[in-house]
Amino acid sequence: MSAVAARLERLPLSSFHRRLLLIGGLGYMFDGLDSSSLAFLLPVVSKLWQLTSAETGLVASSTYIGYFFGAFLSGVLADVIGRRRIMMTALAIYCAASLASATAQDWHTFFALRVVAGFGSGAETVVIAPFLAEFVPRRYRGIFCGALVGFMSFGYLTSSILGFAVVRNFVDGWRYLAVITSLPVVMLLWWRRTLPESPRWLESQGRTAEANGIVSTIEAWFVSKGIALAPIATLSAIPASASVSAPAPAGGSAVRNVLALWSPRLARTTAVSWLMWFSVAFAYYSFFSWIPSLLVKEGLTMTKSFGYSIAIYGAQIPGYFSAAWLNEKIGRKGVVASYMLLGGIAAITLAFSHTGIQIMAAGIALSFFMNGAFAGVYAYTPEVFPTAVRTTGTGSSSSFGRIGSVSAPILVGLVYPLFGFLGVFAMTTTVLLIGACVVFFLGIETRNRSLEDIEASELEPAHDAPGQLKSTPHA
Repeated sequence: MSAVAARLERLPLSSFHRRLLLIGGLGYMFDGLDSSSLAFLLPVVSKLWQLTSAETGLVASSTYIGYFFGAFLSGVLADVIGRRRIMMTALAIYCAASLASATAQDWHTFFALRVVAGFGSGAETVVIAPFLAEFVPRRYRGIFCGALVGFMSFGYLTSSILGFAVVRNFVDGWRYLAVITSLPVVMLLWWRRTLPESPRWLESQGRTAEANGIVSTIEAWFVSKGIALAPIATLSAIPASASVSAPAPAGGSAVRNVLALWSPRLARTTAVSWLMWFSVAFAYYSFFSWIPSLLVKEGLTMTKSFGYSIAIYGAQIPGYFSAAWLNEKIGRKGVVASYMLLGGIAAITLAFSHTGIQIMAAGIALSFFMNGAFAGVYAYTPEVFPTAVRTTGTGSSSSFGRIGSVSAPILVGLVYPLFGFLGVFAMTTTVLLIGACVVFFLGIETRNRSLEDIEASELEPAHDAPGQLKSTPHA
């Protein structure tokens, strides 16, 4: 383990880490608010501009289209030019586009601005979890990164309240909601003063002096608070293999980083991560984009009620944070696999529900477990990729997951007329089961291990080749 990593690992849990969690968590909260608010904006703008079914569907996909490209591009660039710069630029793009969308006078402009807002949102959120993971010691990393994405549930809950309280009660309520989603612009001032660059990333780029300077500043803060720091020499519990650390590929170019994901050394890790993201996103958007309308077709109208919406969104909160806590108890693999499996069982239960109480209970359980699975996914993904390609791996995985979120509603629409209500649930739960098995049986165990230990002992060094990472010893 390098000196920089060892110094970060010895830091006790403090308000420094909790402040980073809050900063990143607010980013996720507004991402959740923005993405879920479209469900309330869409009916209004569709009627306002008299959109056809195809045009409405295109507007509905705008955020996901932008997110797909934003997540991938920012993930790649954050490994080349730094985490902090990408996060702040992405947040500025998102806020400006969200604010501008409130002034749109036609659906073409609204669609374009929603794509740009989705680009900024995806670009920002995909870097936050890797950024936090590179600061938090291994013994707290799982619960912190899981809790990080848990903030998204507050955004979903807020959007449901604003949707019913603002959009439905004011003529231009949809414009007011669009303005509200742009408010995180004020966070830029806070981020400029408080966000340091990741020392682990700086070290991976050979900028060791800068990395040590940031860590020294952090340590000085602890000392000023009267917090004693353990000697670095006591961190000998890390396996000897962890003394091997992989910097960026020669040149550190974006292309080499992308190619490195499918090198012999990382191909399995990348495949598992991509399949995990795809299966969770496919199932989530299959259930939550179609369940209300499918249940209405079955004669069950409870899913159109305000109470049902609040209950479903509210169930996300304990779902996320219970999974975050379990990340450190049973491991990320166990959380992802078990929550996906239990989410599938909840979906099957919902498929056979016939009364209001049954629908409510099954819907709450489904929301609880499917969102909880994401708390495991967001914590797990940054851990399995080396520092040099951590955001490239995370961003590409998230983008691949968006293919699942976009394709899911389309496939459900095709399957339902042919195989009915149960056919939809059978297809989706099968995807969930496959994803759970892939993660549980093929994934890397990361619980209570430093990022350097995971990289050194699990990701076997390969011979130098174009597009491959190579390992070199650090102090």
